Amino acid sequence: MAITVCPVTPGFAAEIGDVDLSQPIAPSDFQAIRDAFASYAVLIFPDQHLSQDRHLDFARLFGPLETTIALHRKDAKLRVRKEFADVSNLDPDNEVWGKDSRQRLFQLGNRLWHTDSSFKRLPALASLLYARAIPPLGGHTEFADERAAYDALPEDTKRRLDTLVAEHSIFNSRARLGFSNFSDEERQGLPPVPQVLVRTLPDSGRKSLYLASHAGRIIGLPEQDGRALIDQLVAHATQRQFVYTHRWRLHDLVIWDNRCTVHRGTEFDDLRWKRDMQRATVSDIANTCEQAGIKVAAA
Repeated sequence: MAITVCPVTPGFAAEIGDVDLSQPIAPSDFQAIRDAFASYAVLIFPDQHLSQDRHLDFARLFGPLETTIALHRKDAKLRVRKEFADVSNLDPDNEVWGKDSRQRLFQLGNRLWHTDSSFKRLPALASLLYARAIPPLGGHTEFADERAAYDALPEDTKRRLDTLVAEHSIFNSRARLGFSNFSDEERQGLPPVPQVLVRTLPDSGRKSLYLASHAGRIIGLPEQDGRALIDQLVAHATQRQFVYTHRWRLHDLVIWDNRCTVHRGTEFDDLRWKRDMQRATVSDIANTCEQAGIKVAAA
């Protein structure tokens, strides 16, 4: 039986049925999944029972995997394998973290609109997040369609944005929350990187905004003006008509296209309930400026 695609809206987010990701996937089924990924950008696979190995095996079908940025942190004690981003509220002993833990303060940045790994020279193509434990209230994930947001911009704004480049850094998003407790070693391990403000998606030819909380300034603009433009565009892209809210069920796997979406986690009582979410992240083929053929002078 071929997979079933059930769109949430005509062009953004879809549920995928009639596939068991714990088993090897037929090439025709995976091609159908890739086609749905190109069309809808966010795919939800309900009731999947995945080992860590099978989660990673499925992710590798999309491309090479990243390793967690926790390896750059001075307090890193990994709870899961280095191929996973640990998007949980759990310490290495699988207990709920403490109120003032450095890990908690760092991960509060996930509640800001962002796209995964835009702060790396080689950003992320896809993220695959799997729910192993969910809280009874809250802890949803919101996704915004930056393709539709770009389409809705005035033509003169599109022309202005098409050649602009922003500087991205993980320390920009954390600074927005007032968290700046990073060592020199951590900062040197993740230096700022340039990324285009508008991307052209190779599988569809559509254009998309590409920015969020990791973007700190726009190269060539006064810092205050660039920051104001970034904030204005994020506010535009995250209007309700562009947003899908995913209310997690146990054993959901959600895949999204980091090239054309932004997302954020919503609040829950993270000092009371466990939320165990593990993310495999697939690398893009190159830096966005390199893909666009834009040369950026060294700062």
